[in-house]
Amino acid sequence: MKVLLTGGSGFVGKHCLDSLLKHGHTVTTTVRSDAKGRECLNDYPEFSDKLFYCVVEDMATSGAFDEAVQSEPPFEAVVHTASPFHYHATDLKRDMIDPAILGTTEILRAIKEYAPLVKRVVITSSFAAVFNFQEVVNVYTSKDWNPITMEQALSDGQLAYMGSKTFAEKAAWDFVEDKKPGFTLATINPVMIFGPATYRLHSLDAVNTSNTIFRDMIQGKMKLGVPQNSFQWVDVRDVALAHVRAIEVPEAAGKRFLAAAGPYSNGEMATIVKDRFPELKGQFPDQIEVQENAQSFVIDNTPAKQILGIQFRGLEDCVVDTVKSLMAVTA
Repeated sequence: MKVLLTGGSGFVGKHCLDSLLKHGHTVTTTVRSDAKGRECLNDYPEFSDKLFYCVVEDMATSGAFDEAVQSEPPFEAVVHTASPFHYHATDLKRDMIDPAILGTTEILRAIKEYAPLVKRVVITSSFAAVFNFQEVVNVYTSKDWNPITMEQALSDGQLAYMGSKTFAEKAAWDFVEDKKPGFTLATINPVMIFGPATYRLHSLDAVNTSNTIFRDMIQGKMKLGVPQNSFQWVDVRDVALAHVRAIEVPEAAGKRFLAAAGPYSNGEMATIVKDRFPELKGQFPDQIEVQENAQSFVIDNTPAKQILGIQFRGLEDCVVDTVKSLMAVTA
């Protein structure tokens, strides 16, 4: 299949690129600069006839994807992983929420207008668009939505992030319902994403946000104690495969897929690192406290397993592979 991938130089995007190429697809990825595009090509010399790039500097501007979606021969599918990021959002609506919604609706509009042969679109959403922070939910399914309002989202940075993910995904489903384009939509909604860093991580300072926990372990920032934290996690390689399978499997059309392997705690991960990497033993306290049954809810990942065929990796494999990839940066 000929596929347009947005955000191919991001953490999830890089793994999606890897998975798409290994599944035999021809890929054009959007990047923010020529330098990023050349990096992508250099990482895959063996796919020089199957990998291309185009530059989209700011995905939240009107018409940002109008040229990117046009191709000869035409694209058959689009995998949209890119999301606008602002390190210093001074105005939460202007800097965080509006660009997230616009970045999503702009690509859908461009596909409908300029790429009529695209039949499948898959968007990276988030469990943040599912999670209910107002009341207890025992089992989450793809039918659940975060009930956040715009007013709540504008009250602080973390809620603005949750709001941006929720409103952007809702805008995508609304677009498909209202505009009746020639393509189907599926979304992948991952929880906390861990997993190996891909190529070109020159320094541990550049590690993606969710993997900073492992960087801090390697650098000895937890010698005095491991901070208590727990949630649900998923391996980035399984998230990437879910995106690829969602364009390959007809039954994925019109569905949301919750990508979650299960619960984790920092103590559990620190224990794995300490046990499996003897050279890092001195970076941890003698006793690591592991929370029991820290997670109060369950996520139903049956659709991802049954429809997309994902066999979610175990925590130990993920932790070991991630730490190995980060140790290679420090070597």
